[in-house]
Amino acid sequence: MSLTIGVDIGGTKVLGGIVGPDGQVLAQARRPTPAHDPAGTLIMISDVISELTSIHEVDAIGVGAAGWIDAQRSKIMFAPNLAWRDEPLRDRIASRFDVPVVVENDANVAAWAEFRFGAARAASDSMVLYTVGTGIGSGIVLGGELIRGAHGVAAELGHVRVVPDGELCGCKRRGCLEQYASGSALVRYARATAKENPDKAERLLTLAGGMPEAITGPMVTAAGKDGDPAAIAAFEQVGYWLGNSMVDLVQVLDPQVIVIGGGVIDAGELLMAPVRASFRDSLEARGVLPVAEVKAAEMSNLAGVVGAADLARRH
Repeated sequence: MSLTIGVDIGGTKVLGGIVGPDGQVLAQARRPTPAHDPAGTLIMISDVISELTSIHEVDAIGVGAAGWIDAQRSKIMFAPNLAWRDEPLRDRIASRFDVPVVVENDANVAAWAEFRFGAARAASDSMVLYTVGTGIGSGIVLGGELIRGAHGVAAELGHVRVVPDGELCGCKRRGCLEQYASGSALVRYARATAKENPDKAERLLTLAGGMPEAITGPMVTAAGKDGDPAAIAAFEQVGYWLGNSMVDLVQVLDPQVIVIGGGVIDAGELLMAPVRASFRDSLEARGVLPVAEVKAAEMSNLAGVVGAADLARRH
């Protein structure tokens, strides 16, 4: 059986796993991420891989990292939450382990995991993943292949402009989808309602100790499940923008499945119901034609590990 290692590098943890060809994770290892120390992060990655290779021999290593990866899948050109700038990560890891190494964007590896083994596994050809967390990541599969673009940085759907001259985004543009449909936007909506109409946010304010500025994403989810009007309205706003943006995506790509993942998906139907409603209501004339099914992600926190490992196997 061909075994490969997948490593998911985030701002707080390095999670690795040995993965079989069926997507099953056979062993895991984890270390903290010293996010502001590139050399220290490399040591943690190496420690995770060393621990796993002491358990099984592997044929290849795949690494998923948040950031812009070059077209050769070797260098991290820029990572917003890690201190990597033009980091030749593939070569640094390959010099320590005598197997092929592939480096890929974290949303791309999650999309691949959902396409191969998760919510889009029944799709024969195409899917799109939105990862809704602090920001919005995304990955696109067309013709059974990840779409990376000429420079390796395609599929930044979170930075498609949806509101001209709208909210200032971290990318320095205004009106990006990320500012209206992310976990950060969810919290912003809930805090605003709690300040302006506290009578509609009683449960939310109870969880936040009476302080709107202390409201967090998990609190919005918990309050929404308890029926808090402000929390439910916040999810409806996020769902509206996300579902509305999918219509433009369908017009351009016509994928078989659209998958919603990321931390906010823990809210379940609190998020998915308004997303589907907005998507359906925004289709208008296209609504008479077949369109993508909208599904919740299934791979959870192992998507990065499984996707990276499977891409390494294919490579």
